[in-house]
Amino acid sequence: MSIKSDKAKELFLKGYNCSQAVVGAFCEDLGLDFETAIKLSSSFGGGMGRLREVCGTVSGIFLLVGLKFGYTDIQDKNAKINHYKLIQDIAERFRQKEGSIICREILKIQKDQKESYIPEDRTPEYYKTRPCVRLVETAALIAEEVLENNFYPQN
Repeated sequence: MSIKSDKAKELFLKGYNCSQAVVGAFCEDLGLDFETAIKLSSSFGGGMGRLREVCGTVSGIFLLVGLKFGYTDIQDKNAKINHYKLIQDIAERFRQKEGSIICREILKIQKDQKESYIPEDRTPEYYKTRPCVRLVETAALIAEEVLENNFYPQN
């Protein structure tokens, strides 16, 4: 593990959602204050507000990568292409390690199973039955590799 993955895990175990934990571990390195980072990433926990879509940890990586490598010139098509390639490469790295980037698939929730918008209480049983701590660590390791090593593929 690393300092960043340990920090992300610590934040998750304190009660921050999966996306907040990943973003919170790196925010200050990217010039974002903690409170803003936590607010910005708050909607992505539980696969986007418990919709069980893209895993919140993956969304957290994407937010961080956008802060560091995001494009701003809408006329620069190559910048957009390279950024989307980076995002897809990150998604594939996560998929290779965890089997999917989709929350419901990772948690083995049936697509037609109704999910509540009410988060589950963080009990010892919750942590025993969910892989989320591991996912937070995986995401933080990927984010660290990409952000700190300035990994940025070019076409």
